[in-house]
Amino acid sequence: MKAVFRTDKGKVRATNQDALVVLEGKYPVYAVADGMGGHRGGDVASAMTVAGVKRMLAGKEPSEKAIRSCVSAINLEVFNRQKEDDTLSGMGTTRTLLWVGAHSILLGHVGDSRAYLMRDEKLSQVSTDHSLVGELLRSGVLNEESARAYPYRNIITRAVGSDRKILCDTVSLERRAGDRFLLCSDGLTDCVEDEVIEQLMGLPCMDSAADQLMAEALEGGGRDNITLVMVEVTA
Repeated sequence: MKAVFRTDKGKVRATNQDALVVLEGKYPVYAVADGMGGHRGGDVASAMTVAGVKRMLAGKEPSEKAIRSCVSAINLEVFNRQKEDDTLSGMGTTRTLLWVGAHSILLGHVGDSRAYLMRDEKLSQVSTDHSLVGELLRSGVLNEESARAYPYRNIITRAVGSDRKILCDTVSLERRAGDRFLLCSDGLTDCVEDEVIEQLMGLPCMDSAADQLMAEALEGGGRDNITLVMVEVTA
């Protein structure tokens, strides 16, 4: 596996409340977390989440059960922390994770950060947006064009730490040499169209692809923190 990553606070936010995980080894783990809940709360929620991922998954053999157990434990930690500290009330975070096994790659996902797969020169989103606008798109109330201008597009419907219990999406994907995956916060996808992501994901050099994706997000306004992790299956 080969991985590159980038993160930037963007042009509007005072701090970067995103966090990421890049754990190499026999069973690599990659993740993006986009914190929410005020100046301090988002930082704490995303940091707790990536720390929990490292603590609970590093070196273990991938399984969907382990992903669900991990996110449930982290969710309860974040939920209890905000209940104990009034300054952290309302905090939470997305968490989108890839865990690489010998024959498959597992996705574990909560929130509106995204996971994309580039296979045979075609890009597809392999995560589901847990957001109000995502639900309205799936129900047909909004189309892609109207969703771009929807005033409540940043409302997420599922986040780590927002409730005592959490449902985590898990998906098992075939491991295939040459595939590329992209994990990213919505600071990227709110500013860069899927067609541009597809074009840049196809560049031969992943470092160049990552640099250009970040540049596009910043040039598109950089209204939020921007984080991406790009992973290529080499064998």
